[in-house]
Amino acid sequence: METIKLGLVDDHHLFREGIKSILKKISDFSLVLEAVSGNDLLKKLNVITPDVILLDLEMEDMNGVDATLKLKEEYPDIKIIILTMHKEERMTSYLMEIGANGYLLKDTNQQELEEAIRSVCEKGIYFNPFVSEAVLKGLKNKSQKPPSIGKNYQLTSRELEVMELIAKEFTTGEIAEQLFLSTRTVEGHRKNLISKLGVKNTAGLIMKAVKDKIISV
Repeated sequence: METIKLGLVDDHHLFREGIKSILKKISDFSLVLEAVSGNDLLKKLNVITPDVILLDLEMEDMNGVDATLKLKEEYPDIKIIILTMHKEERMTSYLMEIGANGYLLKDTNQQELEEAIRSVCEKGIYFNPFVSEAVLKGLKNKSQKPPSIGKNYQLTSRELEVMELIAKEFTTGEIAEQLFLSTRTVEGHRKNLISKLGVKNTAGLIMKAVKDKIISV
């Protein structure tokens, strides 16, 4: 069986270690490149070229959207699987449109990760129910602008999760319970979001987030 060469790009050390431990269990998978950012990835691609890159969306110097566009321009044969906590359907649709070959949430299991890697190698694409629905909705709304992942505001993935739940009218207690946080931590995230987006209250926060395409409601 031919070995599939993989690249892993994520700025969280513990997450990378977890994915590496999974990949090592699969005999025909070989992790040949590991990077902590988009720019780090591009430098290392001068030395070795993987078949598939597992790419995070939110990174410090170059986000996953920009990295995908760059990869498709300079390395069109590399398959890209987005591996992220970002659940927004509009983002998923957009990334598939600009050239990503698959899109997985970070809470996926080993079986689906392996299936996605094999699928993009053999068929060029991997669709699961979440991606299929997102793409269909994206086709119905072709006028949409490219979505934001909060990079302009330097939002963390946790802050984005909190914001999405706030927009869905979850209470502080409900958000804390769903994300396994303390109410004090949730309130801290709320205050940080209000400060980062330059608004005065929660209502202003939601309006700004929707207007700037950070979230959709």
